[in-house]
Order: sequence, then C-alpha cells, then structure tokens
Amino acid sequence: MKKDCSLTKKTKMRIALFSDIHANFPALEACFKSIEEQKPDAIYCLGDLVGYNTWPNEVINEIRRRGIPTIAGNYDQGIGLMSDECGCAYKTDTDKDNGKISISYTNSIVGKDERQYLRTLPAHIKVEFQLNNDKLNLLLVHGSPRKINEYLFEDRDEKSLLRIMEGADADIMCFGHTHKPYHRTLPTEPSENTHYRHAINIGSVGKPKDGNPQGCYVILTINQDSSITNKEAVQVEFIRFNYDVEKAAKAVESSPLPNDFAEMLRGGY
Repeated sequence: MKKDCSLTKKTKMRIALFSDIHANFPALEACFKSIEEQKPDAIYCLGDLVGYNTWPNEVINEIRRRGIPTIAGNYDQGIGLMSDECGCAYKTDTDKDNGKISISYTNSIVGKDERQYLRTLPAHIKVEFQLNNDKLNLLLVHGSPRKINEYLFEDRDEKSLLRIMEGADADIMCFGHTHKPYHRTLPTEPSENTHYRHAINIGSVGKPKDGNPQGCYVILTINQDSSITNKEAVQVEFIRFNYDVEKAAKAVESSPLPNDFAEMLRGGY
C-alpha cells in the first residue's frame, strides 16, 4: 500500500503511530483518548491487535470502526490463518508453553468476521512525501521489511539497519514487535550530502516490555524543511499514557490465560 503526500509552505504533518495492542482493550481506549488530545493529521496502526489478553474482537472492531489504516502483525497473521503458531520468539520452555495457551485461547474466541479482517491486512504501508524537490519515504512495517516477525532491537548493528532500510528504500522506517521504543538516526558514509535515515520503534500500547507499564505510541512530525540531508528532518515524540492496568491484569487472571501475563502487564516486561 503506497500513498503520496505533499506538504505546502508553512505546514507540518503530525502522524500518530501505535502498535502491539495485544487484545488489551483498556489500554487501547486510553491510547485513543491520548491521541485525540494530540490532534494528529493522520493515524496508523502497525499491527498485533490480538493475543495475550481477553479482548481481541473489541480491539479489532474499534480500529475498524475508526477506519484506521492498519498493517498485519505476526500474531494477526497467525490468528488470521487460524494457525497454532504466532511467529514469536520465546526464550524458555515456560514461555513457549504459555504462548501455546495464548494462541489457542485467542483462536477460540476470535469471531469469523474479525479473523477475515486480520487475514486481509497489508504487510506494510509506504507514504511518499515530496518536499523541496526531494523525496522522503516513510515505511511502516511490523517487524522489518524482510520478515514480519524479525526483531529489530536498539542494539542492532548500524550497518545491518542501514542495509535493511536501503533495500526497502526507506528514509524513515517505523516498526514495532519488540515492544521497546527507540529512535536511531543513521547517516550514510560522510560526504557533502550525507543521507540520514531514521529507524523508529514505536513501542507497545498494550504489552510494554521496557520496564514501564504505561502504554506507548509515537507522534512523528514532518515539516516543510524536512530533507534526507537534514539530520533533524523529523521530530519523534514518545508518548506514554496511563491506563487501567489492574483491569487488564485481572481479566487475564479470570481467563484460561497464564497468570504470568498479568504480572508482565503490572511490571511492564
């Protein structure tokens, strides 16, 4: 999916980006309340609407009701295909066992229409800006352009990140999947016109893993002076918001899902 955006003089584009709700409807409601206060010009969702909590249908239907352009996350893909695999990387046998319970439970409660919606979500969205006789490509993916479930952590080698972005023709690449927010500015080899690329992990709305239980999303600002040769071409603001963590945690504890998931919500890990 590709869009073309032109910014006229004295204007700026503020884009809200959120991801990894994971069936946490209280967090999504609080996220939308916060986004509405920001009054962005556009909103995009980078996937993983379902899994690990009890409200997959409510999350899907609220995003559909609002008409928010959304890409597929690896968990959405698994549930859309009614698979018993979500493409997640689990470190321990306990995590693997808990993951199997989660995807089995999610498959058992997701509605037919909601599953069909997940199955038809696009893999990525590219938004092309035309600024100052320059092209600025914003690429939205879930894991990476190469693979829906590839983890791009903050400590990824700079050359590796650049290769991924160059291969996808992405000047700004926004993604989720790791549930750990960061922004890295990546210059090409120093020259008179160094090309700067921006790798932005937008964090998680409903299942943070950075030690902060607050939900997270990003406001990305692009203005009329933005350029691939300007290191400060884009402004990235990570918005953290409070939500009823206990409501979400107790919903887990009252369901067939493992209680470990409730403690993860409380601790943000």
